[in-house]
Amino acid sequence: MKDQLTHLDAKGRAQMVDIGAKPISTRFAKAQGMVSMAAETFALLQRGDAKKGDVLAVAKLAGIMAAKRTAELIPLCHSIPLSHISLDLHLVEAEAPAVCIVAEVQTAAATGVEMEALTAVGVAALTIYDMLKAVDRAICIREIRLLEKSGGQSGDYRADQGNATAQSRETTDES
Repeated sequence: MKDQLTHLDAKGRAQMVDIGAKPISTRFAKAQGMVSMAAETFALLQRGDAKKGDVLAVAKLAGIMAAKRTAELIPLCHSIPLSHISLDLHLVEAEAPAVCIVAEVQTAAATGVEMEALTAVGVAALTIYDMLKAVDRAICIREIRLLEKSGGQSGDYRADQGNATAQSRETTDES
């Protein structure tokens, strides 16, 4: 772990990280989140009978749009050109039925795309909630996390798939 948070100056005030001297390189990030719901809501989603339309298609588009607008939502994020965004939403039949959302984002820039991937997952999850809340207000958005990243000075990162804690080859200070 780094000794210093990159978004704080020497006096502890918020600052945007200066990436002007950083080299442009290919950056990639993958994030995931889960949206749990009641079995009846899950069955409605499986059948495609939601009154507001195709829940998964709308959530996918919302996630893509959110990734492109991350710098407008997260105050200290840089606006960066994204070369690729993909979202995969799939149904998970389990004791607690859920939608698993996986976002992958790529760029060639001087800063990483972790926040864009996480934002895509978060907004896709919120869209699912919005489209199904009329039938299930107890829907739970959970476990939004970075699965992996590559590129940049901080090196590659891959989450430990066994639990929510992560293993990193190097410190992660990507901004």
